[in-house]
Order: sequence, then structure tokens, then C-alpha cells
Amino acid sequence: MLAKRQIGKAGELLVQYRLLLRGIESSRMTTDAGIDLVAYAPNRKLALTIQVKTNLKPKPGGGKGTLALDWWVPCATPAQLYALVDLEMERVWLLTKAELARTAQQISSERWHLYIYTGSPKRAKTWATLGEMEQYLLENRLQKVFGVS
Repeated sequence: MLAKRQIGKAGELLVQYRLLLRGIESSRMTTDAGIDLVAYAPNRKLALTIQVKTNLKPKPGGGKGTLALDWWVPCATPAQLYALVDLEMERVWLLTKAELARTAQQISSERWHLYIYTGSPKRAKTWATLGEMEQYLLENRLQKVFGVS
């Protein structure tokens, strides 16, 4: 069983690996100031900051419900982008702060809470499904965010 810290680092490394395969350099930050990675988009000559949140695998919603991934993200994080990672399936979703705020199902003054059902949802109106989140998959965001295909 992986420790929480190992799950987080594995998520960061997966994001870095997937970016590097597309020619995007990135570097981990040495301290946790709300930014985990800085990625350089060479076609845009632009550095972008990324906060990474990672799930090892889906878990039952509410403890007994349909399998879902979920992430709690602090609203005050200074990152420009948020990478939400599913280690089991090696999926990465990449959202801007505005997209995360708009997509999160629960919002408090301090945190956003985003759910994605991985099975058949019973309450599809409140939780996002994999199909609805496809537009945010890293491979579908590369051109818009980093200027690469």
C-alpha cells in the first residue's frame, strides 16, 4: 500500500512524464507553496504553474455508492492550472482555476470539491461523469494550454 505522500509524488511524476512526452519541460518545486510544478510551454515561451491532486483509485461515493474519484482543492492556491490525477488508470485532467471553480460540485470559502463518477451514476446531475470531463483530459488540452499537439 502506498503512503499518502507517495501517491502525491507519483501523481506529480505522471504529470511531468506526460508533459515531457509532448516536449514540455517541467520542474518540481522544492517547497509546498501551493504550486507543485512549473511547466514551460516552448511554443508560447510561457511558464505555467500547476497544482497536482492525486487519487490512487476510485472509491465508493459516500462510502457505499458508485465508484468515484474526488479531489479537494484549496481555493487560495496560487497555481494557474490544476492537474487532477487518477493513478490507477493513469489519467490526468488539466483545468484552469476558473474551470475548476465552475466544474466543482461543492464550493466553500476555502476549498473546491470535484467528483467524477467512474461507474454508472445514480445522481448524474450533481456529479460529473468521465464523458463530461473528457474535454479536460491532458491530451485534449495540450494545444489550447501549451500550444503543442
